[in-house]
Amino acid sequence: MAGIKKTNAMRILDKAGVDYTYHEYEYDENDLDGHHVADYLGIPYEEVFKTLTAVSDKGEYLVFCISVDDEVDLKKAAKLAGVKRVEMIHVKDLLNVTGYIRGGCSPIGMKKTYRTFIDEMIELVDTVSVSAGARGLQIRMAAKDLVNFTNATVGDFAIR
Repeated sequence: MAGIKKTNAMRILDKAGVDYTYHEYEYDENDLDGHHVADYLGIPYEEVFKTLTAVSDKGEYLVFCISVDDEVDLKKAAKLAGVKRVEMIHVKDLLNVTGYIRGGCSPIGMKKTYRTFIDEMIELVDTVSVSAGARGLQIRMAAKDLVNFTNATVGDFAIR
């Protein structure tokens, strides 16, 4: 990986011996949409997952990974998490809570370990791409490795 500065997420995966590849892409500050990532890298939308952070009615931060083609159904997400209500955190709070910025938020290597939920669509793909923890950089890995490494609960919380 000469020529590229490894992100925290990449160093964590290296240390754990988890196989992955990294992929660079060009981005525009005004267009941080996951569809752009998939198009640029030439991979199907259903294999690119965005990482979203929410907070429950109990003040617990929760991480949700979902295909870039889908949106989070907050009621389904709350039910899956076993709480009454969840809401997405404000972008201004993202760095403080996760250690990542919008467009570069990875489910791997956040400041703290939060309960993680991955949409059931992950069971339909062999490999998945998530942010490597920096804009312009993605990690591609086995879908089952992402689920296992993040100790995620897989379930349905999408609006398709």
